[in-house]
This record gives sequence, C-alpha cells and structure tokens, in this order.
Amino acid sequence: MTDKAENMETKVGNQEQKNLEFILDIPLQLTVELGRTKLLVRDVLQLSQGAVVELSKLAGEPLDVFVNSKLVARGEAVVVNDKFGIRLVDVISPNERMEKVL
Repeated sequence: MTDKAENMETKVGNQEQKNLEFILDIPLQLTVELGRTKLLVRDVLQLSQGAVVELSKLAGEPLDVFVNSKLVARGEAVVVNDKFGIRLVDVISPNERMEKVL
C-alpha cells in the first residue's frame, strides 16, 4: 500500500472514530423481559400481595434484551453481588436488526 493510500485510510478511520465518539454519550433504555401476559382489568384489580401471574416464557428459556424497544440479544439471569444481571448468550446481528426495522 502506498503512503498516500495509508494516509487516506488513517483519515477515514479517524473520522469514523470521531463520528462514533459523538454518539457514545447518548443514553439508551435497556430492558430485560422475563415474559408477558394479558390480563383483564378485573383480574388486575384482584391482584394482591403474594399473587402469582403466569408469564408466556417457560422456565429456562432465554430472556429477551431490548434497547429502545428493539430486540438486540437474549440471555440468562444471573446474580451478581446480590443483584440480578443478565449473561448474554445470543446477540442479534446488525443485519438481522436492520431487517426487523425495514
């Protein structure tokens, strides 16, 4: 590769890095979904402490990870320092995410 081509490639790389740095501080909402269900208003009003609501996912199924309401990964629940966390086991590829958007 010539010095001119390398210099151009470096400039493009630096510009991409600056563009990326521009968005790094934008806040995003990360949501981990354990499952879903539909209830009638009557059933919601009858909920009390200790009530159990059955969700759509089976025990052991991966949890869905959303960023700004878009599915980006799946994972499994873990406990870290007495807090829940999620270990990612499958990250949706950028191409798959774009297909869902379009």
